[in-house]
Amino acid sequence: MFIIGFLFVSRSVPLKSIEVELEVRDHVATVVSTLTYENKEDKPVEAVFVFPLPGDAAVCHFSAKIGQTQIVAEVKEKQQAREEYDDALSSGQQAFLLEESEQSPDIFTLSVGSLPPGESASIKLEYVTELAVQADDGLRFCLPAVLNPRCQPQEHDPSGSELWVEAASLVPYSLSFSARVSSPRPVSKVESNCSLDPLQHLNTDVFCELQAKLAAGHKFDRGVELLIYYKDAHQPTAVVEAGQTTAKTGTLMGDPVVMLSLYPEFPQSVMSSVASCGEFVFLLDRSGSMDCPTDDSMQEDTLLLLLKSLPMGCYFNIYSFGDTYEYIFPKSVEYCEKTLEEAVKKVEEMAADLGGTEILDSLKHIYSQPCIPNQPRQLFVFTDGEVFNTKEVINLVKTNSGSHRCFSFGIGEGASSALINGLAKEGGGHAQFITGTDRMQPKVMQSLRFALQPAVEDISVTWDLPKGVSVTVLSPPITAVFQGQRSLLYAQLTGQVGAAPSHKTEGKLRLYLLLAPIFRLTVHRLGARTLIRSLEMEEKDDEAPQDEGVKERVVELSVQSGVSSSYTAFIVVHKGNGKPIEGPLVRRNIPTSSECIFPGTNDKKGTYVDGSPLACLGNVEAPTIKKPPRDPLLQLVSLQKASGYWLLNPALAAALGKTSEEVDKTKPPAVNQEMWATILALIWLHAFKMDAKEEWELLAMKAVSWLHAQNAPCVAECVEAGKALLGCEVQKDFLGL
Repeated sequence: MFIIGFLFVSRSVPLKSIEVELEVRDHVATVVSTLTYENKEDKPVEAVFVFPLPGDAAVCHFSAKIGQTQIVAEVKEKQQAREEYDDALSSGQQAFLLEESEQSPDIFTLSVGSLPPGESASIKLEYVTELAVQADDGLRFCLPAVLNPRCQPQEHDPSGSELWVEAASLVPYSLSFSARVSSPRPVSKVESNCSLDPLQHLNTDVFCELQAKLAAGHKFDRGVELLIYYKDAHQPTAVVEAGQTTAKTGTLMGDPVVMLSLYPEFPQSVMSSVASCGEFVFLLDRSGSMDCPTDDSMQEDTLLLLLKSLPMGCYFNIYSFGDTYEYIFPKSVEYCEKTLEEAVKKVEEMAADLGGTEILDSLKHIYSQPCIPNQPRQLFVFTDGEVFNTKEVINLVKTNSGSHRCFSFGIGEGASSALINGLAKEGGGHAQFITGTDRMQPKVMQSLRFALQPAVEDISVTWDLPKGVSVTVLSPPITAVFQGQRSLLYAQLTGQVGAAPSHKTEGKLRLYLLLAPIFRLTVHRLGARTLIRSLEMEEKDDEAPQDEGVKERVVELSVQSGVSSSYTAFIVVHKGNGKPIEGPLVRRNIPTSSECIFPGTNDKKGTYVDGSPLACLGNVEAPTIKKPPRDPLLQLVSLQKASGYWLLNPALAAALGKTSEEVDKTKPPAVNQEMWATILALIWLHAFKMDAKEEWELLAMKAVSWLHAQNAPCVAECVEAGKALLGCEVQKDFLGL
């Protein structure tokens, strides 16, 4: 958990350290963060901390330790909690307030009020969250190191005083991080983007357990990412967690809650089938924060792969957004050589020159376009940033979920997990995050395969329960499941639930009944969070009939389960010895290690989530970075035609590392130039780029289909001549001819 905030230059900062402990059980995580404050000023201080959490996290514990006194916060209706906090500060008492943003569920504000001179306090914050599945079956946990400035529409932009942001190297607080992984299934490996101390194996008879810690010297200039790989990752499971003994039977916290996990692996025959229709709409981020050669070329190169991999007969269009939005075609057009060439040319001319990150209007325009009969709409959204109105954006996608699927991609360390995961979840698609040295292309191409492959639809879950036991499903219904997508379903069990042993039978799921004492109620908290999120989306749906009781139901659930919501807050008031704290209260905002310069702009200013303008230290000029030369693979891909073939020309010869004369003179006499060029390109891909097969597999399939349609009699001769020319070997049946 890292934070963004503001600091007046040369003022002391009361936050001294953050300690984070992560506990992973199967595919859910519990995170406990301890924040230590110390006031070294001669006046009482109010410290305000604004920080990101995973968008689907359920904050379930908040407490404060002042001296030897530990006080656990209560969950209360937000306005009531704010009034109690203000009243406490006004009367000279200490108070602590934790509240979730009403616009975005992944942003929290922690206010530490009236910390007297010379006194210290420790804040403990606990949340539970689901771990996202990656393209290679790994489960991803990320502790964000940055919170990008939230761009908000101009009508939400209040005036604010200019504040300075502390440089990354000067952030005055430290952070430590440790993780413990425990699962009934074996752990094959644990990876991180940061240096780890050697893993400690703590295996027991029932669970596989590992412990990991960050190596000394980590500078926290990027998010801490942990990837966990299980054996038997596709095995479906159902975990039943016993209810809280002190809670009333028949309530969510008093009854057992089950978490059903589905992560299917489809047969190869299904995976190899690719649709030849669809309307593919690509929505690109062209805000100022994308004005970096790495991000810019990454989007351009990825879009080139996407366009070249689309099937003949489909429709497509490309939108881009910033403060406003643009599109290449007035409406989606049929995919052919002419429209492909026009789109590629326009993409090459694009720049990150559209200002802020206002995505809502572009989505509204896309959804206003009529769907094309028999061409299912697939929306691909790329962004590196944050938006002010996350919930409004996600609700718009949910409203239109019946007419499309949405695939989302978060680029860089600061992409909002609430936005990226929410778009995919409500749009029935898949979310991907590209951070550090990750390559975007394989992740995006995996999502394109999802879009082209059939999904399992018309899903129903039948509960075979003992007599006297009933079930209340807490999650929205699962509408579709496809390869690589993990679906979780939460349900409350009411009645006498027995202790069934773990077992596996044909057509049944393996069940784990947690009868040991439950301390954290992880499954219950996540089930409550799921239901709260559904109710919040329902309450904010402009087109749905407004139910005055929805907000009250959210507040009731939040208070009952101890889980945060946009309508509640955690509040702690410490009266101490009864004597008021004397002296004027000074507000201190905590800085982050976030980079704040928008490269390519002269004034280097932006807007924070609270409307305050952003100004960076000094007159810093963005370094000039030359765009790297195009990768040989992308050079070859750029030459492919829409229907799948290549032309025999000097550009192709150069991409293959040969001269035009070498390529021309080795061509078998009986074959035409296009077929010879296409076979050479396919040989080169299979011989030299097998490590990137997931990136070019779809466009190669299109090329092979084109070859099939030619009914050429001399393919084998061409393959032998091509191998000799390129000096390589390939699998004998690589063309499937």
